[in-house]
Amino acid sequence: MITSEQIREQIKTVEDPEIGLGVVDLGLIYDIDVTDGRIVTVVMTLTTPACPYGPLLVDQVKEKIREIPGIEKVDVMVVWDPPWNPEEMASDIAKDALGIW
Repeated sequence: MITSEQIREQIKTVEDPEIGLGVVDLGLIYDIDVTDGRIVTVVMTLTTPACPYGPLLVDQVKEKIREIPGIEKVDVMVVWDPPWNPEEMASDIAKDALGIW
């Protein structure tokens, strides 16, 4: 059975092209739900509502998840609450790269 941790690991390679860091390390992935081991719902945000790469990032997240055998459906919901705050949401790796400390 596929877990949310496996999904998170799978999408780690999806990078924001402007920043050059992964959506997971940036803290853009808020929640991952796996129903019946084959239906995945991802709740994520973007660095800004005006992010020109938003649709691309959503599509890449979906594509990476669909690469996992057995996945039947993938939904990605983009939310704005809570607003993305890299000081609180980004990993230490991302904070180092962004110069946050």
